[in-house]
Amino acid sequence: MHAAPLTSSRLQRVLALLRDGRAHTTRDIVRRARVMAVNACISELRQHGAEINCAAQIVNGKRRFYYTMIKEPKS
Repeated sequence: MHAAPLTSSRLQRVLALLRDGRAHTTRDIVRRARVMAVNACISELRQHGAEINCAAQIVNGKRRFYYTMIKEPKS
């Protein structure tokens, strides 16, 4: 995979959201960071050294994915 530079505005929006250390759903990231391919953004941030956990939970009978940043990427 060829990751976008960490200076990418798209990655910076996702990073800014995840910096609070709380779990965010895919939908929350789409809406608040204004990105569509959340899993691709997470993968790119991981390539830059970020540690981001992904946990699936069943909520109201539907599977939801929650992303939590444990460690920020290297600058």
